[in-house]
This record gives sequence, structure tokens and C-alpha cells, in this order.
Amino acid sequence: MSAGPRRTQEIFKATLDLLAEHGYDRLAIEAVAARAEVNKTTIYRWWASKDELLAAALVNSSVLEFPIPDTGSLRGDLLALAGEITRLLTKPPTAQIAAATLIATPGRPALASVAAQFFIDRRAREHPVFERAVARGELASGADQAMIMDMLAGALWFRVLVQSQPAPRRYLVSLVDSVLAGVSPGSPDRATPSGRPSATAPGSRAGSRPASAWSPADR
Repeated sequence: MSAGPRRTQEIFKATLDLLAEHGYDRLAIEAVAARAEVNKTTIYRWWASKDELLAAALVNSSVLEFPIPDTGSLRGDLLALAGEITRLLTKPPTAQIAAATLIATPGRPALASVAAQFFIDRRAREHPVFERAVARGELASGADQAMIMDMLAGALWFRVLVQSQPAPRRYLVSLVDSVLAGVSPGSPDRATPSGRPSATAPGSRAGSRPASAWSPADR
């Protein structure tokens, strides 16, 4: 038995709105209940603590949803994912939600567990992107899919939230191409068994800049 899909989404939205407005420390079940116009006992019936409620809201709220792309190529799918991640990190209210979570996580194991659960759920949802890429021969079956998304999403989180820098389309293209250079079958930049890219890749030279590479001057 549940609180009902519509009412549950209202509770999740109230939770994330208050997190964005006031931060983790001032997030309280009582305030969520008032914002969602439900009795606080209704919330406690389904979520025993603030952390449990926040975990459920981060993973299941429609506020943080975005479509999983199927463009017909891994590069196209990763570009689409990068665009959606950028939107979540730069547009309200999700930008404030992400920032509040990032700021509050250090030193709070319970909240770190909540954040980890969010990313585990996202990786599971993104898994079909990589399954299709393997089937098309664009990606080795043994490729570390989690690492690919860590490189993509991690770069965007660091750039947008830590460095407070924009992530224009040209940057996203360069980022995706750089990630793919290390994982695509037959790529001269693919990691060697030692874990290091080849220093003598055909057609490359030290200090050269790929045609798709991005620099601050391109902004």
C-alpha cells in the first residue's frame, strides 16, 4: 500500500523544493507536510526519517526525470544525456537541488548514501544506452559503463557546480568525443592493458589538439 502516486509526487516535490530553498540542515518533515498539505503522520507512515524521504524523492521524483535517449548511435545518446545533465545542473529548481545536495554531503554518511542511491538508480536507467551500443559494435562488451558515465557526468558536475562555468554545446561535443576516444573499439586513444593511452597512436603527435577539442577561447 502506498500514499497514492499523485500525493506521493506532491510530497517528493515539496521535499526537493524545500531542499533547494533552505538546504539540507533546515529540511524538516513538518515543513514538507505543510508544503504538501498532508499530515506529517502520513509521511512518517511511509518514510521513517528525513534521509529516507529525501532518498525516495531524489530517486523517484518526476522533477528530476529526463528521457533516456535512443538516437541510433552511442555518440548521439551521450550528447543527449550530456545535454539533459547540463539542463538539470543549470535550470531551476533542479540546479538548486543538485547544489544543496553536493554542499551537504561531505561529512554526512547518511546523505552520502542517499546520493549514491540516486546515481545507482540513474546508471540502471541509462544501461540500455550501452546495451544498444554493444549490439551495434560501437562499444566492447567488457567496457566499464559506470566509468563512462562517471567521466561524462563527473566532468559536468565539476564544471558547472564547482567551477561555476558554462557548458555550451561545443564543450559537450568535445567532452563526449574525449570520453569515446578512450573506450571505442579500434580507437587510437583507447586505453592499453596497462591502463594508459598509447603514446604512439597512429596519426597523432605530442601536443596536437583534436579537431573537436574545446578551449575557453571557443566559448
